[in-house]
Order: sequence, then structure tokens, then C-alpha cells
Amino acid sequence: MQRLKMLALAAAFVLGLASAAGAATEVKMTGDAIVYGNYFANHNFTGWNTGSWNDNSGNYTGAGTQTEDRFQIWERFRLRSDFVANEAVKFRLGVKVEDTWGHGTFTAANPAVAISVYQAYLQFKLPDCAIEVSAGLQDLSLPATAFFTDSVVFGGDRAAALVVNAPLIEDTLSVTAGFARMLDANRTYDTTTTQVADEFDVYFLTLPVTVSGFKATPWGAIGVAGRDANYFTAGSYGPNSTDADGLLSAGTFLTPTGMKNSQNPYWWAGGTFEVTALDPVKFYADVIYGSGNASDRKKDRRQGWFVDLGAEYTGWDVLTPQAFAWWSTGEDKSTGNGSERMPSILSNWGPGNSFLFDSSEELLKDGNLGVNPIGSMGIGASLNNISFVEKLTNRLTFIYMRGNNSAKALRFLNTYMGSNPYFTMGRDLTENESIISLGFDTTYQIYQNLSAILETGWAHGQFQTSVWGHRLAEKSRDGDPLKIAFGLSYKF
Repeated sequence: MQRLKMLALAAAFVLGLASAAGAATEVKMTGDAIVYGNYFANHNFTGWNTGSWNDNSGNYTGAGTQTEDRFQIWERFRLRSDFVANEAVKFRLGVKVEDTWGHGTFTAANPAVAISVYQAYLQFKLPDCAIEVSAGLQDLSLPATAFFTDSVVFGGDRAAALVVNAPLIEDTLSVTAGFARMLDANRTYDTTTTQVADEFDVYFLTLPVTVSGFKATPWGAIGVAGRDANYFTAGSYGPNSTDADGLLSAGTFLTPTGMKNSQNPYWWAGGTFEVTALDPVKFYADVIYGSGNASDRKKDRRQGWFVDLGAEYTGWDVLTPQAFAWWSTGEDKSTGNGSERMPSILSNWGPGNSFLFDSSEELLKDGNLGVNPIGSMGIGASLNNISFVEKLTNRLTFIYMRGNNSAKALRFLNTYMGSNPYFTMGRDLTENESIISLGFDTTYQIYQNLSAILETGWAHGQFQTSVWGHRLAEKSRDGDPLKIAFGLSYKF
């Protein structure tokens, strides 16, 4: 009954807004719903949980304290309402419900309320020009080639941001500038009468250029990282990590712990490239350098490179062959001189819909291993858009990857901290470790807006006992991760 009341209240709220908007306001609604069963064996290559941060003070619990539940049924419903005043002004409100059957909203008795707002922003054009302004909680990504899903620095998510887009040369050149407040631990008042730096803000600028047969987007971003922001409790790449893992160095946990400066700058500079001049052969690439905490203690600094390259042939109707590779700097042997891995905020990167990475999975919850592409290198190939039967498409993807991190560096921190969330077996690979993966996905278009989807993945990893300890390394040899997810997707 409580659940029905809340759904009725939400519907009344949306309809009430529409009614109050007056005759001049047009309301447009779109949305999607997915329901799927997910079998996932040997999460994290062990079937056990990874280490996790318990609070923003850096307290943590080690890996291997909980065992997996291999089968779950997930359901997600999203509704997006655009309140359009005219061609120049609109407001977007997006709400969603997402949980497993038998939990939260989908509990048979005494269901918990789980409706959340995931989009809420105002968008308008400045009078008499094409400059567009978006302000509020909105989808936000730093530039990246779509071949690799999204950005390895920040992508595939939302942020409270102010974004201004200005076309300079129609269909050729534009500029986008923005500000996003990623974290604000204490909001209006700090916990005492002493002010602390508890925010993490990001400013960014992009310059997309499009000419015949070639697209490029040079871009840059600057982050201002407060020492007391909640890095340990905010998510980063994949299901097994936080911003602390993506932004901080391993040296941050050595005595004296934490950052010395109350605020530190982070910055990234990069470019995305797409070459279609040789169509049907197309090439894609991203080149990024990032650095953070450069003026802090040497052990707290972090900087590094990330490069990816992809190619595909789109001249066949029955399939699209793709090949790709990536390379990223990794940790050297010393923890005391900082980190050599590029900092990242929230990654949504991955080729070929591989379940190794948090990337383009449509049946996304509990849908990947959360392997970190930063600090690794790899190659792979994909047969995409395989279609021999009407309405049925398939994709087959193979990946081989190795770590670029010194085993000595990871072993040192694991000895110093014990099992910890910063370095995780199967997520952060040493130069002596590797993973191979195979994925096969199928989509059948039942109707124009309704699809049946099958996503599968298998992986095998080789991990060092001397780095992760006998218990975790031996458990990883008992069985390989396997995912089989099947469900329905409806879009309207």
C-alpha cells in the first residue's frame, strides 16, 4: 500500500507540474524499463567481496569477508519529463526506480520507498543567438570516442553542473565550457567553527572540430580538490572502487597520512580523434595526460598517461569487424615518489561491451568485473553487428590484457595495510599478471521499442600469490568468472 501511495504521489506531482505550467507549456515524456535475471559466478575472481572503505576517514575492511549470491533479478524504470516553454527554454526532470526483486521497492511486504531523481536541469538559449546553457543535475562526460563507450576520466554519469555550449562555425567548430561540483561533504556548515576544504570542483573546456573525413576534440579540465572532501565514500570506476582509488596515490596512506595542503589542483589535457576519410575503414583514438597533488608531498603526487586506438570496417551488411588496443602508465617500484597512474574521477570506458569494464552493458547492474584500465595495457577484437537473421544481432568480443604496475609497489602497500580497497586483486594488475576475456551478446528486436537481450561474459586471470596472499590467489584458481544475463528492454 505504501508503495502504491508513493507512485500515485509521484504521478500526481508530475501531472500537477504539467497543469500548473499553463497552456503555453508543452510536456514531453520519454522513458525506459528493463527487467532481467543475472547469473554471475566468481565475482572479483574469488566469489568473495573486495576490500571496502568504511568511512571518509579512511577506515576499511579487507577482502574475502562475504560470499556472493550468484543469481539476482533486477528491474529499473526511468521516466524523463521535459517541460517545454518554447524552442529556447525547457526544464528536464528524470526519476527512476532501480533495485532487485525482493529488496527495497520490490519487496512483497513493507516495501521501502526507492524513487530517486537522477536528472533535474534547466536548459535555455540566450536571446537572438545559438548559445545554449544547461544548469542543474545533468548527464555529463568529458570528451571521448564513442568506440570506447565513454571517458576514462569522467563519463557515463551525471553531475550538478553549469555547461555553456557555443557554436562558432556551423557544423564545423564549437566550444563548450563548464563547471561541476563533484563533491561537497559538509554543505552549508562545516562540522566546527574552523572552515575546512571539503569540496571537489571541476572546470572544463572542449573545442570540437569537424571537417570532411575527420573529427577531433582537444580538451582540458582542472579540478580543485579539498583535503576533506568525501573521496572514500563516493564512487569511481566500476562497482569496486571510490574516488579515493581514482584520485589519490598509494603514498597518501603512508605516515603522515592524507594530503598536506588544504587544497590541491588536478588537471587533465587530451584529445579525441576520429578518421572516416577512408570509409568504410574508420579509426578512433584518445590521448590523455593527467596530474594531481603536484605541489603536495612527493608521496602524495599522482600523474600518468592513457592512450587508446581502435579501427573498424563498416563495409559489410552482415557484420562489423573491430580491433583495438590501449596502454597506460603504471606504478613504478617506489611508493614514496607518488603514483605513476593517471588520476580519474569516474570511468565509463570499455571496448566491445566487454564485461571486464564498467562500460556499455545494457543489463548493467552487477554486470561487469570492474577491472581498472588505468595502469594496464591490452589488445582485443570484436565482431560487432553480426546479423544473418532479421531483427537478430550478435556481438563477439575477445580481450587480452596485462598490468603495467610494479609488483613491488602493490606488494609493499598490501604488506603495510594488509588486505585493502586501494589495490584490489583482479582490478589492479601487476606487470606479471594478465586476464583473458570472451563475451557474446545477442539482441532480438521483438517490436520497434521492445527488445530481448542476452549478455554473457567469461574471464580467466593469473594473479601473484606473493602480492595478494595465498588465500585470495588460491581462491581465484578455483573457478573463472562467468556472467549470463537475460532480460527485456522497453523504450518509449
